[in-house]
Amino acid sequence: MSVKTDIFIKDRADPFITKGSDGYYYFTASYPMYGEKDSEGYDRIILRRAKRIADLADAEEKIIWHEKESDTAFRFIWAPEIHEINGKWYVLFAASGSGNNVWDIDCHIITCSGKDPYNNTWNDIGKFKACEGDNFSFRGFSLDMTHFVCNGKHYVSWAQNGGNSNVYLATINPDEPWKTTCKAVLLTKPEYDWERVNIPVNEGPAAMIHDERIFLAFSASATGPEYCLGLMYADINDDLTDINSWIKLDKPILTSEDLDGEYGPGHNSFVKDENGDWFFVYHSRDEVCFTGKCGYSDNAPLYDPCRSARIRKVKWDSNGFPILNS
Repeated sequence: MSVKTDIFIKDRADPFITKGSDGYYYFTASYPMYGEKDSEGYDRIILRRAKRIADLADAEEKIIWHEKESDTAFRFIWAPEIHEINGKWYVLFAASGSGNNVWDIDCHIITCSGKDPYNNTWNDIGKFKACEGDNFSFRGFSLDMTHFVCNGKHYVSWAQNGGNSNVYLATINPDEPWKTTCKAVLLTKPEYDWERVNIPVNEGPAAMIHDERIFLAFSASATGPEYCLGLMYADINDDLTDINSWIKLDKPILTSEDLDGEYGPGHNSFVKDENGDWFFVYHSRDEVCFTGKCGYSDNAPLYDPCRSARIRKVKWDSNGFPILNS
C-alpha cells in the first residue's frame, strides 16, 4: 500500500538536516534553477534553523554563501551538507571548477568564521583534497559528500565517476576535515536492475547508526520517477574501510511505488528529533511535475525545480533494520 507524505519545504532538492551543539536544527539543500534560461540558481548555499524540526518548514531562509565569493567554486552548487566537526562548522558541497561548466563538478568545502553558522561569515577552503598517493579522488566528477563519525573515527563518503557513478569512502582527520587520510574505498556501484534505470547511478550517501550497526543509504538510477533508495550496512566495530565489512541489500528500500502522489524519492539524510527518534528527509517530485503540468516539462530534469523536501519517521523491523516504505 502506497503512503502519502506532504511537502515539507517546496523546491528544495538534496535536503539535509542536522542538530548542532547549540540546540538548533539546521536545514540546507540545493537552491534550484527555474528552467534552463534562469540566470540564477545552483549558485548559493542556503540555511534555515529552528529549535524543532517541524519549525524548519516556516523558518527564515538565509543565503550564507555565494559562488561569487570564491575563486575555486563556480555555479552548479549541489547537495550542500552542514556539519559540526570538532566544534567548528563546515559545509560540504559540489561545485563546478570553471564557469557554468556542469561537467567540471567536484567536492568543495567552506568553514564558518565563528560558532554561529546562521549569522557568522563563511570562508572558502576550496576543493576537497585527496591524501598522498590517491590519484583518483576528486578528479573529474565527484559530488554528494557526507560526513559521519563511527567509533570515534571520522569518515567522508561521496559519489564519483569511476566508470559509472559509484559511492566511495575515506577517513579524515577532524582537525583538517578538508582532505582524506586514506585512499578511497569503493563501497557500492550500480549492479542491480533497479540501480541502472536510464542511467547506472549510485550517489547521495547518508549514514545512520542504530543498535551497533551503521546503515548507509544511497540513491540509485536516473533522477526521474525511477530514482530510489538503496541500503548497505556494517557492524560499528568492523573496519569500515574494508569492503568485506559491508553488506548491500539487493532490493531498494524506497521507490515511487511505495508513495502516493510523489515520484523519484531520493537523496535523503537522517536526523534524530527532539524525542530521540530517527527521521529521514528526502526529495521527490509531485503529481503536477510527473504529469508534465508544472511548466518545466520541456526542460531537462536538471533544470526543473520541482524536487521538494519531505520528511518521514524511520520505523524498525524486528531485526533492527530501518523501514522507510511504510
